[in-house]
Parts: sequence; structure tokens; C-alpha cells
Amino acid sequence: MSNEIKRGRTKQSKSRNLLDRLIEFEEDVLRFMKESLVPFTNNVAENDLRMTKVQQKISGCFRSLEGAKIFCRIRSYLITCRKNGVNPTEALSILFRGDLPSFVT
Repeated sequence: MSNEIKRGRTKQSKSRNLLDRLIEFEEDVLRFMKESLVPFTNNVAENDLRMTKVQQKISGCFRSLEGAKIFCRIRSYLITCRKNGVNPTEALSILFRGDLPSFVT
């Protein structure tokens, strides 16, 4: 066996990498404390995307780009309505009447 000299930086642990990132991005990590519009977690954004992934897993894929765009447009409309206090059934009823929800006007 030969004694090999290792070159370069020694590998940092995952916890040290996390600490370094928290220090480097402290303003971004703690932004929710200064700005009331910034949520504590990103769970809302993750939940908004989850149904698209579920649809993709169930079907295997979207059959066309146009179908994917339509699905995303409908999901976006329903999510926006939900965030503004309009339930999905009412949101679709409003849409099929050719109107817009009250929060849009």
C-alpha cells in the first residue's frame, strides 16, 4: 500500500453545507418575519403543483401539449379561485355562465 496524499478541500458534511447556506441566504430564509405576504413555508406552492404530477402519474403523460396547457389553465383558475374564497363548484358555475369571479373585477 502506498501512502497517497489527498489533494483539494476535504468534503464537508451535509449539516455543515446546510449551515453555510443558511448563513449565506439569511435574508431570504427569514424574509417571512419582515414581510407579511411571504409564507413561512412553501407548502402552498408544492400543493398547487401536486395535482399536475398526480395527473401525469395516473395517465402516464399528457397526450398532447395542448391538453397539458388546458389542464394547467383549468388548475390555475381553480387554485386562484380557492385562494380567493371561491369554492371549485361555484368557480366552474361562474365560468360556464361566462362571468368572472368578483375578485377579478
